[in-house]
Amino acid sequence: MGSIDKYIFRTTLASFALVLVSLTGVIWITQALRGIDLMTSQGQTIITFLGITSLVIPALVLIIAPIALMIAVSHTLNKLATDSEIIVMNAAGFSPFRLFRPFFFATCVVALMVAFIGAYLAPDGMRRIKQWDAEITADVLTNILQPGRFAQLDQNLTIRIRERLPGGVLAGIFVDDRRDPKERVTIIADHGTVLKNEKGSYLVLEDGNLERFEAGKRDPALVAFGRYAFDMSKFSNQRDAVLGIRERYLWELVSPDENDPVFKKLGGQFRAELHDRFMAPVYPFAFAVLTFAFLGTPRTTRQSRNFSIGGSVVAVFGLRMAGFACSVMTVKNPAAALIQYAMLFASIGAGLWMIVGGVVVEPPAAVIEAINKSNARLARLFGRPATA
Repeated sequence: MGSIDKYIFRTTLASFALVLVSLTGVIWITQALRGIDLMTSQGQTIITFLGITSLVIPALVLIIAPIALMIAVSHTLNKLATDSEIIVMNAAGFSPFRLFRPFFFATCVVALMVAFIGAYLAPDGMRRIKQWDAEITADVLTNILQPGRFAQLDQNLTIRIRERLPGGVLAGIFVDDRRDPKERVTIIADHGTVLKNEKGSYLVLEDGNLERFEAGKRDPALVAFGRYAFDMSKFSNQRDAVLGIRERYLWELVSPDENDPVFKKLGGQFRAELHDRFMAPVYPFAFAVLTFAFLGTPRTTRQSRNFSIGGSVVAVFGLRMAGFACSVMTVKNPAAALIQYAMLFASIGAGLWMIVGGVVVEPPAAVIEAINKSNARLARLFGRPATA
């Protein structure tokens, strides 16, 4: 690349990085707020909260990156047009197609990043989220037992904790066990902790009292204890997380296991997800070509670019919405994937034709005249009377 190409290439990628980080950060915050109960109700640390919520970022980047590229290309072209650099380069012999070359190189970088994220990074992050979430929700003491609430773990078994203290300590523990029809056991402990080993899971209670009511006896048996282990192994239901479709790597979608129960049940969604992964690196090229086709041709300072900017936004977002619709239809109709491929490559072809031909996108003269007349009427209607 020459010096001009490097300048445009660096400007486009710098704008892309800034827009990508900004949009991803805003959307990540909205998604992260949904998992705030990890710290409040389930007693997890801030590290666990940030770790789980940050794993969704690659999946967000996969959707945001093409849009961020469109905004970056628009910003760079607007900057070049404002400084009259596009007109100068055109006068020096740069055709619109030649000017598109550094944007094409920047698009290749974005497409490679999107391909890697879609094939490995995004499903790996979603897989880690599911495994991490399974480990948290499998522990009944962090999932069901919430401070200040009576939790019925089993029929005739109720447990309540007053609060959670740092270090995993549970304070103010109350246990009411009536599972045995011959006796009723009530336990009150000052505090306790969870102990897990190869034998099972136990709630180790400290500094408390155990009251046992036996059938046929008038008075209960009261025992004060310094340390007492209450067996919770029955309620530790930790199991391997079942991977969904979004958690599968690209090669697992290309050649899925025929005996996979998820594939047998959701074969159509496997197909739709596979085509989405294939088309994800193509969207940056379609967005960049369409944006450049609307904004990349040289214009004078008197020619408005507002219509072209609006047209590029409508074209890009219309293409993406149509792609989402085709993805949904692909679940039941495989032919919808072919329609999506055709739309993408037709958009790229039409955009390249406009670039090579130097087509300037402008509203029709009748539309401009109608707008001017409307503005004139509004000016007469709301205009101030002239002062004497």
